[in-house]
Amino acid sequence: MYLRMEECAQREWVGMKMHMSFATNQTRELWQRFMPKKGELQPKNDLLFSIERYPNDFFQSFDPTREFEKWAAVEVVESTSIPNGMAKLTSPAGMYAVFLHKGTPEEGPKTYGYIFETWLPASGYQLDHRPHFAVMGERYSNHDPNSEEEIWIPVKNRATPL
Repeated sequence: MYLRMEECAQREWVGMKMHMSFATNQTRELWQRFMPKKGELQPKNDLLFSIERYPNDFFQSFDPTREFEKWAAVEVVESTSIPNGMAKLTSPAGMYAVFLHKGTPEEGPKTYGYIFETWLPASGYQLDHRPHFAVMGERYSNHDPNSEEEIWIPVKNRATPL
């Protein structure tokens, strides 16, 4: 499941966003709005990105009804124009822990449970306040049990006590 640590350069995405919670997940609706308009963009590659921006203290006291920002997007070059109904998101450079999720979206909680409940506490890292994202490439096939996507979790070295 754990793949690697990767230093990621600044990234530029263009897409659509919605505010939602885990309890009121509207990811499907977001992608249904985005995919027909994706052709208006000039993406850097063939990858799709599912991005989450969480409030600073989101994971300190987890509440499945608390809202966060979710994006359906593609990576673009910096000078890309932004079509009506879309927005641009810039992610600062930083370290990411990269994991492989294999399976359907319904199996995602098992992957995220491992990341946040097992891997992260034992890793020597802590979450960094930057976008979290999933990369969906050629091996991604929604609702196929053999589907694969990479889960990128922003991390930094755990602060050491003085």
